[in-house]
Amino acid sequence: MVINVAQLLKAPVGTTREYEIDEQIPTLDDRIELTRSVTGTVRLLKTNRSIVVKARLTTSVRLECSRCLDVFVADLPIRFEEEYIPTVDIVTGLAARVPHESYAYLINEKHELDLEPAIREYGILALPMKPLCSTECGGLCPQCGTNLNQQKCTCIVEPVDHRFAVLRALLASEEEHGE
Repeated sequence: MVINVAQLLKAPVGTTREYEIDEQIPTLDDRIELTRSVTGTVRLLKTNRSIVVKARLTTSVRLECSRCLDVFVADLPIRFEEEYIPTVDIVTGLAARVPHESYAYLINEKHELDLEPAIREYGILALPMKPLCSTECGGLCPQCGTNLNQQKCTCIVEPVDHRFAVLRALLASEEEHGE
């Protein structure tokens, strides 16, 4: 997802360009697989020192449910607003003074900005911490491991209060010794 911004860098401050994006990225990283292309709009705004990119994108991702461990596909909105700083002055062709801001993205010497690193970073940030296949997901039985979304099990699950585990162990040892 590389966009040549040479003409925009020559334009007056405040000039904008808008692009429709429909690009295929197979994965966000080595574990997170995308199931459809990244689509949406990207707006570029020329400032006095850089280009600000405002992206509103969506895709779908294959995730594993944190309750039942089933694999499912979920929509993933990717939103970001980032500054891209040129490494080469568009007028003189000389190396531009790049600020020491480690968070800034760069426009390369061919006056191209690459959206893919930002899409990958913000896509990973947009992932849910605990993905759920549905809000009604029953999860797995803690005794037998049955997927409670597919069938009911006959296990009797008693709530455990871990604060009294030491006392429960003492009672169990007394019963074993017949005291």
